[in-house]
Amino acid sequence: MVSVRSKKKKDGQTMDEKLNTLRAGVLGSNDGILTVVGVLFSVAVATTNQFTIFIAGLSDLLACAFSMASGEYASVSTQKDTEQSVVTKERALLKTHYQDQLDVVSDYYVDQGVTKQTADKIAKDLMSKNPLETIVSVKYDLKLGHYMNPWDAAFSSLFSAAAGGIFPLCAMTLTPVAFQWPATILAVCLSVGLTGYLSARLGNGLVKTAIIRNIIVGIITMIIHYSVGVLLAV
Repeated sequence: MVSVRSKKKKDGQTMDEKLNTLRAGVLGSNDGILTVVGVLFSVAVATTNQFTIFIAGLSDLLACAFSMASGEYASVSTQKDTEQSVVTKERALLKTHYQDQLDVVSDYYVDQGVTKQTADKIAKDLMSKNPLETIVSVKYDLKLGHYMNPWDAAFSSLFSAAAGGIFPLCAMTLTPVAFQWPATILAVCLSVGLTGYLSARLGNGLVKTAIIRNIIVGIITMIIHYSVGVLLAV
């Protein structure tokens, strides 16, 4: 018998859960890169003291990482609460409006190209076995019992933001002074280009467009903060 849309699982997680964690990681890494390089450029223009530049960059890296993590936790927690609320609502509707729910499942398969007679049989079979799982999958594309994990998203964002910020921080503070500016610019362009590539692959978007867009944003970010540093120095 035809089964309801089920997502492949590995290690107990659905594909959507894994993609959500990866998404948080990619976004966290991109924010870590741009936030840290912004502070580094502003401070490096205002002072040539390498220790001051390093401390400023490191402080911002840590602040950005924990900020991204807390934001992801709050966001995904809200999504999880919404998903659980939907399941509670559908459980109640199955008790009070079972036939309407059955019709929803049948109509879904009709929309997929199945004949009405066959769709009715599929709906009755599925609803007789796993009514709640069937209805939440058909109506909301949710896998019962598999909600987005806010902790996974938070830790993914935390570590990726810190890892992303490492690139410009190391380039600016470990490279010889004569080469620190071009090295940092190159590190930022390469790293944001990579996050653009990954985000496009995860979202089935245009890879070339995402890479170019991220690099342009990175360059604009560096220009803005360099200008801020010049103003502070003056």
